Amino acid sequence: MSLTTLRDYVWTGPRPQSLRSWGLFIGGVLLAAWVLVWSAQGTELSWNELSNGLPQIGDFLSRSAPPNWGILGHLVGPAVETLQIALWGTLLGVLMAVPLSFLAARNLSPNRVVYQLVRQLLNVTRSINELILALIFVSAVGLGPFAGVLALALHAAGMVGKFFAESIEEIDQGPLEALRATGARPLQVIVFGVLPQVITAWIATVLYRFEVNLRQATVLGMVGAGGLGFELVNNLKLFKYQDTATCIVVVTLMVVAADTISSRLRQIIQDGDRH
Repeated sequence: MSLTTLRDYVWTGPRPQSLRSWGLFIGGVLLAAWVLVWSAQGTELSWNELSNGLPQIGDFLSRSAPPNWGILGHLVGPAVETLQIALWGTLLGVLMAVPLSFLAARNLSPNRVVYQLVRQLLNVTRSINELILALIFVSAVGLGPFAGVLALALHAAGMVGKFFAESIEEIDQGPLEALRATGARPLQVIVFGVLPQVITAWIATVLYRFEVNLRQATVLGMVGAGGLGFELVNNLKLFKYQDTATCIVVVTLMVVAADTISSRLRQIIQDGDRH
């Protein structure tokens, strides 16, 4: 019997490596528990306060029921405006994201400095909330849906540009090298080598971003950027709870419809890509 085999036979307890792993695991659990407790104190988390406030929530819901369906005709215009804000916010965001994505892709960016600068630009635009952007644009162009379009477009450019760039970085480099070997220009490499590989992922990203923009467009009206959000806030300020409930129902139906349609389109695109 070798020395190693004898040692393993005699020592039947946990191996040092196993003890170390368990120690790290227990330490991680304790650290996570401390972070949660610390966060609960910082956010004044209190289930007692929530239970005490439940009657007020019930009172609000009772005042909101039933929704005032008589104002549906009045909400058609704001609902269409919300859809238009989401459409143009998505379109302008994509138009800005496409050129930026090629500069933010490590395998296509002309140099590392440009790559880092564009990446950080996308991070900055993506990190600023749409409501803050809407407030900035409201102060620049005034109240109305145009401010909402600009806010959604700028934020969408950051998010869509990031996803577009990551899709480009994951492509097969073989077709690109073959095109370059034949003397193809950079634009030809992009059109014939890059776009065919990323177009499916890009379409799925655009459809998802439209869903996000539609939801956000209903909120931007709260800061004067038009759409259903403007009607919702006005009804709340005037304590018209039944009218508010109607606005919420319309917003919910629009988001559900957009999600259903875009999910179906993504499925069709993915099925076509497989075949």
